[in-house]
Amino acid sequence: MRPPILHLLPATLAFALLAAHFVRAGLVPLAPVCLGAVALLFVRLPWVRHLVAGSLLLAAAEWCRTLVVFLGERMDAGLPYLRLVLILGAVVLATLLAILPFRSAVLRRWYVGEDQRRG
Repeated sequence: MRPPILHLLPATLAFALLAAHFVRAGLVPLAPVCLGAVALLFVRLPWVRHLVAGSLLLAAAEWCRTLVVFLGERMDAGLPYLRLVLILGAVVLATLLAILPFRSAVLRRWYVGEDQRRG
């Protein structure tokens, strides 16, 4: 079975963006962890689907934390912040939406689960 690339693409992009965020923030050792999560997408075990979904939830939480920190800094400096909120809000939403394909039948089949073991 060929990997369902289009279904895995949102998570791949979310992890790549998080890796870039960590590099920019000076947390370089966390970038390979994010890239390792991309490699993990191609490990066809049932628990991977759940681990990736949980990791994307944590990624969204990190983006929310970043939004709050940056928003506070901009507000304290008296700088405009609407664009920041819109951009990071979209990143949070995109990261959360990257979880949805992991609930699809395509990825349930890809990550060899109970339904394939019976048949």
